[in-house]
Amino acid sequence: MNQRWPEGRCADPDAARARYEADLSTARRSARELRADLPTAHLGLAVTVIACLLVGAAWSPAAAWAVAGAFAALFTLVLTTRLVTGKGIRSAVRTAHTATFGWANWI
Repeated sequence: MNQRWPEGRCADPDAARARYEADLSTARRSARELRADLPTAHLGLAVTVIACLLVGAAWSPAAAWAVAGAFAALFTLVLTTRLVTGKGIRSAVRTAHTATFGWANWI
């Protein structure tokens, strides 16, 4: 079997494996850094409420309800998914809260 390696014909498969594992470790580390925590989710909830109030005042209450409804639907979807998988109620609510409003990490 003739494989094409970026290093050419004399590539070292062990070095390629080590490079792959190092890249995978770096990707996993960066994914762990993207996780949200509970205080961040609270901040996201506060920003969402303020944004809904501003949208309601600037445009119309229907627009504010649409924004709030989208977040409520996402929260309900995540909560239902976690409850169906057998997680406890408290854990499911916490996960749904951080998944819905944890985007505040990027503000």
